[in-house]
Amino acid sequence: VTSGRSVVLSAEQKAAVEGIWDDKRMVHLLHGVTGSGKTEVYMQLIERAISNGKQAIVLIPEISLTYQNIGRFRQRFGQRVSVMNSKMSEGERYDQYVQAKNGEIDILIGPRSALFAPFEHLGLIIIDEEHDGAYKSDVTPKYHAKDVAIKRMELCGGKVILGSATPSVVSYDLAKQGIYGLHLLKERISGIQRMSDVEIVDLREELKQKNYSVFSRSLQNAIEDRLAKKEQILLFLNRRGYAGFVSCRSCGYVIRCPHCDVSLTLHKNGADTMVCHYCGWTIPAAKNCPECGSPYIGAFGMGTQKVVELLQKRFPSARILRADRDAFQRKNSHFETFQAFARGEADILVGTQMIVKGHDFPNVTLAGVLAADLSMFSGDYLSSERTFQLLTQAVGRAGRGDKPGLAIIQTYQPEHYA
Repeated sequence: VTSGRSVVLSAEQKAAVEGIWDDKRMVHLLHGVTGSGKTEVYMQLIERAISNGKQAIVLIPEISLTYQNIGRFRQRFGQRVSVMNSKMSEGERYDQYVQAKNGEIDILIGPRSALFAPFEHLGLIIIDEEHDGAYKSDVTPKYHAKDVAIKRMELCGGKVILGSATPSVVSYDLAKQGIYGLHLLKERISGIQRMSDVEIVDLREELKQKNYSVFSRSLQNAIEDRLAKKEQILLFLNRRGYAGFVSCRSCGYVIRCPHCDVSLTLHKNGADTMVCHYCGWTIPAAKNCPECGSPYIGAFGMGTQKVVELLQKRFPSARILRADRDAFQRKNSHFETFQAFARGEADILVGTQMIVKGHDFPNVTLAGVLAADLSMFSGDYLSSERTFQLLTQAVGRAGRGDKPGLAIIQTYQPEHYA
């Protein structure tokens, strides 16, 4: 019993908690499907660490995830939980550091910078969504939060927990080799529907059927159905690192570098050229598809604002919210948007990858991925792995309440392994 309420763990959760706690290894991978109750496992481990006089840091990839997490952690651990994020002023962040230093808090939740909190008795670092690219710092000093967390634990003798529904191939391989502990949660916890059904729509077929809209017929019908039932919808545009790759809408062919095998990026500098961002190979922009000869070839790209405009035209009665970096310029605006959606003040939430990570909206029964190819050809060797991770996370947002979920993934390359 914790804070006056009893928590009943599933057999898998119990096995994970005991397995991590009793294992001598320092790093553990908690590989659990979306909705399998990874957060409860974290909380049980934190509870044990605190009762042993230790402190804990919980890293999350997006600031937008803090509002749900902080609520759950405060409910459980009271006011000895604090938050840190980049939207805070320097003064506010300094206050958090002082509280941590003085031992006034036991748990600090935040993005990668929270890793450096000056806890004197640190015993646990949890990295949620460990596969996420946000844990890599591109600004100096450059570092990967995972490596720093492991080094910090080597110095103070605690445990690092990496949690994900789609672990990075590197972490998974280390766990398979037995270097990390591996703990599996294969089932969703009771009360949450089984995993959503997934439908993959071939956009080349839509074009052949004279549907030139960004919404496939299947997605339009599903949106209409959910609006009629007063259920909510997430529409995800995985525009992450959109690089203007050039592809054919008729056959799905993507123009790649013959040397590096990554997609070429369109550069508009007077004469349009296509450039490889690895080796610099350059050719003039194609007018027709080299594969099928179709004139339907060009840079592939679309923004969330454009999607909202098209939705408003097609579904005039729908209440729509937008979640992306541009929409979240004001302080706390991300909290307000997600809370409004959680309260049911909007029917459709359109956004970039921040909407598919870790959120729990029980009334969402439809998740739509508008263009799965956007992140698949971003000119990066990890792009297929990242796309698979984003798509799995997106599918996991639907059907988390007591109604079944459906995910619709639109793509020009349905046969791609991702």
